[in-house]
Amino acid sequence: MISWIKGELVDLWQINNKFFVLINCQGLGYEIQILESIFIKLKTKQISDKNLVLWLKHIKKEDSDFLFGFTIKDQKDFFIEILNVKGIGSQIGMALLNKFSIDEILIAIDTKNTKLISSVQGIGQKMTERIILELKSKLSTKVKDKIEIKNNEALKSENVINSTLNDIKITLQSLNYPKKDIKNILPLLIKESDSKSRSPEMKNTSFESLLKLAMNYLDNKNSNLDQ
Repeated sequence: MISWIKGELVDLWQINNKFFVLINCQGLGYEIQILESIFIKLKTKQISDKNLVLWLKHIKKEDSDFLFGFTIKDQKDFFIEILNVKGIGSQIGMALLNKFSIDEILIAIDTKNTKLISSVQGIGQKMTERIILELKSKLSTKVKDKIEIKNNEALKSENVINSTLNDIKITLQSLNYPKKDIKNILPLLIKESDSKSRSPEMKNTSFESLLKLAMNYLDNKNSNLDQ
């Protein structure tokens, strides 16, 4: 049983809606079907093609062997689980993971979102209901864990922002800005920090950038009043 591989990319190709890689591992070439997201990242060099690591599901049939590769172990684990559902083949499992993230799928199953699951080609209403029925109890713990992690991250981020805003408030007061103006500027800073936290390249808004924004706003306001 082959369950994990690390090697150098030799080739990659697409056949209709299927995506493949050929990996050299210690002189042997392994042909593996992968997700479209991995294929795109390899083509655009977002993933190293020298030390490519994949979690594998090995499906052995009478006349052939098939390998399916994933960069995230949760994807492999879900793929294995969904193959145990009656009527679900490997290509339907891959199509589902190609269209939605693992988090979206787990939450859809937990919330019985039949519309999302049945939107995948090859999955009808009856199959959707079977997937939810058979996997909901198995995957509910994972969903709860993911939701709890996200909530903890959100709470941590909120605490950091609140602490930063309090520090800015104290700093502005020490610089003799009017308390009323400082109070009025805080909602603007909260909005700014929230918008930047949604940006992948700016996960945290620094004290310095928010302080500069507040001082510029207050200085411009006072300048306009003086004119």
